[in-house]
Amino acid sequence: MFSAMDDVRDTSAWVANHSSHVIVDSSEIEKVVDKIGGAVPEVRWDFEGIHYFDDGPLTVQYLFVLDALNFCFWPDKDLTYDHLASGLKDALEKDESMFDADRLQQFTGTQLREILGWPRPLPLEEERVRLLHEVGRELETNFGGKASNLVESCGRSAVKLVTLITRHFPGFRDHSLYKGRQVFLYKRAQIFVADLWGAFKGQRYGEFYDIGSITMFADYIVPAVLQQLGVLKYSSSLSSSIRDNTEILPGSEEEVELRACSIHAVEKIRELLNIKAEKKVLSLELDLWLWSVGIQCSSLQHHRTLSIYY
Repeated sequence: MFSAMDDVRDTSAWVANHSSHVIVDSSEIEKVVDKIGGAVPEVRWDFEGIHYFDDGPLTVQYLFVLDALNFCFWPDKDLTYDHLASGLKDALEKDESMFDADRLQQFTGTQLREILGWPRPLPLEEERVRLLHEVGRELETNFGGKASNLVESCGRSAVKLVTLITRHFPGFRDHSLYKGRQVFLYKRAQIFVADLWGAFKGQRYGEFYDIGSITMFADYIVPAVLQQLGVLKYSSSLSSSIRDNTEILPGSEEEVELRACSIHAVEKIRELLNIKAEKKVLSLELDLWLWSVGIQCSSLQHHRTLSIYY
């Protein structure tokens, strides 16, 4: 029986095999694996600094709200993920009821800006508010108002949790149509699972017997790093669009290929690495390493797409 994560891997592979603008270079994958050697460079999942953590249900609520809003920072050159994570943390430390389901349904753009201490409208602000309302409504209707109940209902299965999230919360349904075929990417649903796993160190709310099913999280940064490594090769037109900071439309062939080919490439890196590595490597660990490389590179140019999905 196929699962949500089988859909992500299989449809991403299909895109990579039919791609017009992005090529996954297998020979460069081998070079990257040889360079890594026996293990992926360790990157700590930081929940001691910018993130809220109390080892309980409130952390789960915080993470779900965080990942509902975790998208599209680039239109504001000063705004980063850290602003979002730390702003939500500060708000929750001042008022533990801040992200209760009933209050989420009443949020306004002005309130969200005040929480984050942001002086101007946020990118896709109306969409962020809409998603907060959706999260509050669905949690209240189906999960007693608590994201922890959502997590507990998955039976320690990462796959089931992604399935539940995408079933109940439309704003997490990260799908695209590519050359007549539906493609599943599920970035924010998967990163919620990974955030739980990292925050709780694989225990309690972060315990998943199938955490290895999670793929990388197809965003802006990792494709750019893979391109720098030579793993992804772009057409001249796509390279020009990225170089010139031209917006690439969501759902366009170029945009779907950038994300799907990144998933497929990281899966190939993981498979080859696991043949050579001393211990099994997770795709989410590869993602964390690649992402950390990208955010440390000030000259990195990524594609620009206005999207609620990443």
